[in-house]
Amino acid sequence: MKKVILLLLSLLLAQSLRSQDFHFSQFFAGPLNLNPALTGSSELTRVGVNYRKQWPGLDFDFNGYSAYMDHYSFDLQSGIGLVANSYNEQNMSLNTTELGLLYSYNLKVSDYGSVRMGTQVTYATRSGNLENLIYGDQIDIFSRSINPNSIDYLDQLEQFGYFDLGFGLMYANPDFWFGMSAYHVNNPKMMNTTYIGYEFLPIKYGVQAGWQREFGSSGYWSNNQERYLSIMANYKKQGVFSQLDLSTQTKYDSFIFGLGFRGLMSTSELKNYDSVIGLLGISLENGVVLGYSYDWMISQVGANTKGSHEFSLRYQFLAGDQKRRGQRDRALKCFDYKF
Repeated sequence: MKKVILLLLSLLLAQSLRSQDFHFSQFFAGPLNLNPALTGSSELTRVGVNYRKQWPGLDFDFNGYSAYMDHYSFDLQSGIGLVANSYNEQNMSLNTTELGLLYSYNLKVSDYGSVRMGTQVTYATRSGNLENLIYGDQIDIFSRSINPNSIDYLDQLEQFGYFDLGFGLMYANPDFWFGMSAYHVNNPKMMNTTYIGYEFLPIKYGVQAGWQREFGSSGYWSNNQERYLSIMANYKKQGVFSQLDLSTQTKYDSFIFGLGFRGLMSTSELKNYDSVIGLLGISLENGVVLGYSYDWMISQVGANTKGSHEFSLRYQFLAGDQKRRGQRDRALKCFDYKF
């Protein structure tokens, strides 16, 4: 069974080399990777890291690392941020490294609502060794064997670099937010391999939405403990791939519990790589938020991959003039405790 899974995933990898970006299940835990308009969205100074280990049950797995920092200026009504990402796949040593600079402007449209506009400029590098990649014309399903030769054979992914542009727009109030984003809008030209030459990275479109409600202000729940219920959605499309992530979270005092679902659909035969995601987290009064999530793959081959593990850590604080600390109350609650 594991050999079948490796064959299927190798075909998927051949496509993802040209189309699909790496993803995090805790998409809300990496706001600067979700939408450039979220830069400075906490209206605080924020630093965070994310780590994802995907499919540890196979002979190879994926690892994703992300670190970010952003700051909001009340004087300029602007946020500025920096994000660094690194993704690698062990079997073919596929490596992607990104360093991005982000800016957003916060336009107040009412006493509680605002429209945020953001942009991102990224420099990225990619490299890899494709000798172990298996292509569709190598697989003989009748004899259950692998042909060593392929007309699509790619031996090396020479290291190359490119600049990337992204934009985002978001409306937010204390209880609801809705945004749209677009990455790779300049269709950066990439030198994939010494064999096929140049290709272009397709645009990735995204739509994000979230709703949050505080409860427990009266009756049985009338105490000083914080309680929130949040529902969030993230849809993205890149090339032939489209993906929908749904997540719901509840916060009781310092503890956060969540449940999510991911559906991955494409025009190819490799459809419905879906997962159910469990989440545990803790939010401390000093501004530190820790989170752990696990993906259960619910496809027919999912059990053998042993899912995915993901960790997030964030620290946020109010920097600048001590006299302005009272402005922390202006921070949008939608982004107050999110990972």
